[in-house]
Amino acid sequence: MLYALLTGILILAMYVPQMWVRYIMWKHGATIEQIPGTGGELATHLIERFDLKSIGVEQTLPRGDHFDPTAKMVRLSPSNYEGKSLTAIAVATHEVGHALQFDRNERVFQLRAKYLPGAMVLKKVGITILAGAPLLAFVMPTAIIALIAISLLLQLLGALAYLIVLPEEWDASFNKALPILAQGDYVPEQHLGAIRAVLQAAALTYFAAALAETVNIGRWLLVLRR
Repeated sequence: MLYALLTGILILAMYVPQMWVRYIMWKHGATIEQIPGTGGELATHLIERFDLKSIGVEQTLPRGDHFDPTAKMVRLSPSNYEGKSLTAIAVATHEVGHALQFDRNERVFQLRAKYLPGAMVLKKVGITILAGAPLLAFVMPTAIIALIAISLLLQLLGALAYLIVLPEEWDASFNKALPILAQGDYVPEQHLGAIRAVLQAAALTYFAAALAETVNIGRWLLVLRR
């Protein structure tokens, strides 16, 4: 009974934050004709406004909305690049916020470059060990549980590293994007409450994904303990 209860709590912790982020993005994704331009047009305008000469804007599909510091490119999903919705405007400005962090070489932006490469290595090593566990079991049958535990631990450390970039995401939303949008030139004032909600969801996107991954790994560790 206790195990079933813990499993239920873990499942809720895995999916509820991600579902909330998606719901907020969907809720404010309807077209509003009073908005003077699309998310892509606003991103381009803001890049020109802040004189970010080396930064570009393009539509993307594989990874969704993000700022790529290597390519120096603000990338927006089709709905946000072409859309005239509160979600499109808020997400576009959030990603430009990351471009501002990069252009100003702010310490908060360095968190991603400092920790995420190592996190990806830990995750890949963990996945590789897990994928090779059946083969290794023939060589070291008594060590299979230990190998799986090491794999999950490495993946857990990799997932937790994503939580470190939360200050960077929060800064892009509330120290960069919100002051820009609160000026009233881009969205009607009555929509600022919704804009705050979308910016909060944008800031917590990585957190929600990392939390889901962390909880899932924790669930497997509980299974191993049984």
